[in-house]
Amino acid sequence: MFTGTWLFENRADAGWQLAEAIADETLTDPLVMALPRGGVPVAYEIASRIGAPLDVLIVRKIGAPGHEEFGLGALVDGEEPELVLNRQAMRLVRPARGYVEAETERQRAEILRRRALYFGDRAPISPRDRDVILVDDGIATGGTVRAAIRALRRANPRRLILAVPVAPKGELADLRKSVDRVICLATPSAFRAVGLHYHDFEQTSDEEVIALMKKARREDEG
Repeated sequence: MFTGTWLFENRADAGWQLAEAIADETLTDPLVMALPRGGVPVAYEIASRIGAPLDVLIVRKIGAPGHEEFGLGALVDGEEPELVLNRQAMRLVRPARGYVEAETERQRAEILRRRALYFGDRAPISPRDRDVILVDDGIATGGTVRAAIRALRRANPRRLILAVPVAPKGELADLRKSVDRVICLATPSAFRAVGLHYHDFEQTSDEEVIALMKKARREDEG
């Protein structure tokens, strides 16, 4: 019974509801790509429902010197990790020569560490010429999703679909310009934080990600 502002019981419930919304889409060679860690339980339900492979797209922020929460850009996982810089932020901060390169290498190592943790030695699945469904558990500012979209576009998917349970209207309107289709279940007018729209928004652990990815792979191969 609804007793507050939450719309979803947990990420699996949000994924199930999104999967129902996506099930009627006409898709060609679909690939579901999750932004970990919170996007994985959502994306798993979608991949399972439509019978598509599941992969993760790891995005690591390139933070400003001394203010890591302020993003200069992001390094995005893929066949070759790709750096996406925010030119406005770069002009504002003007980091010292070599800073971005050094930070990029540090985040590249973290991407490789996380991919090895989640997949072992399995290579990323190429999105080229596929209908790619990019999934997260919600959007707040949209910075991570924007970097992911820009990197995926360069990988030449057939279509790029953004699927999220909840997002603010303003951010979603802007993101619609960058993808072929947006599927979002809720755009609350008084949006404050993604977690407020879930009854259970406990942090997703690496162990949960690993278990769901293994389960998805067994289903895809079976």
